[in-house]
Amino acid sequence: MALVNFKQMLRIARSGGYAVAAFNPVDYASMRAMVEAAEEIDAPLIMQTSAKTIRYYGHEPLASWYKQLAGESPVPVTLHLDHGKDLDMIKKCIETGWTSVMIDASDRPFEENLEITKQVYDMATAGGLAIEAEIGEIGGVEEDIIVAEEDAHLANPDEAERFCKEFDLGVFAAAIGTAHGYYHGEPKVAFDLIEEIYQRTQTPMALHGGTGLDEETIARCISLGCAKVNISTNLKHIFVDSFAQYHVDHPKDYEPLKVLGAQFEAMKELFRAKMTEFGGAGKGAAMLGEIQKQSV
Repeated sequence: MALVNFKQMLRIARSGGYAVAAFNPVDYASMRAMVEAAEEIDAPLIMQTSAKTIRYYGHEPLASWYKQLAGESPVPVTLHLDHGKDLDMIKKCIETGWTSVMIDASDRPFEENLEITKQVYDMATAGGLAIEAEIGEIGGVEEDIIVAEEDAHLANPDEAERFCKEFDLGVFAAAIGTAHGYYHGEPKVAFDLIEEIYQRTQTPMALHGGTGLDEETIARCISLGCAKVNISTNLKHIFVDSFAQYHVDHPKDYEPLKVLGAQFEAMKELFRAKMTEFGGAGKGAAMLGEIQKQSV
């Protein structure tokens, strides 16, 4: 039973003072690399697919890869939809084998966000899935949607409290000053806002825009209430750069499996490093045992 939703996972992590790393895979190899890395260091893992990855491969292949790679894993692994906006896509994720989904209606007025989130919440909970939802607008580029710095806005703590009273969320995403993609200046993380929202909601929070934040900043965010840290852009760069660098280092070697092998090891190195940095190393098997106990 390594296939779990992240509701129990993130509450266990939060009570233990650490966070679970959430990576956006781009193909089968990156999914295999993150599961192997998690097993090697005994860490829980959130494997989260973007909408464009689903559109590229289809629901069924991604769900089957997840089940094949993580079905008998000794550590808990979640298959999560990241920044879902299309209700038909979300519905099919629920039907196909995802264990949690995110509804991101943060670009809508608050009352409309509540209404859309309720639709997804009802669908997901009926299927035994946990959900992530978001308020405020996080800056940067996500799913080819650009939110300029001047258009990004922080979450309102009163709205956050109301939101989390309406829904028993697996994790809550609130705009707290981070941004998707690499930072082009010093990130202005609102630590006081993280603390206030968590204290008022007691719901584990997601740290979006984890790529480019220094270890001290991430550690402080985790200590204040973040139990899920997203890493996407970092993986994209490792995926492309490691492949290209192999050819630079071995210009006459055209054996594809050697290139793929180098890329695979580079991804694993990233996964191990981030899971360790966020405090998940050595926690996987114990967490899975606790989830199994709670599920009896």
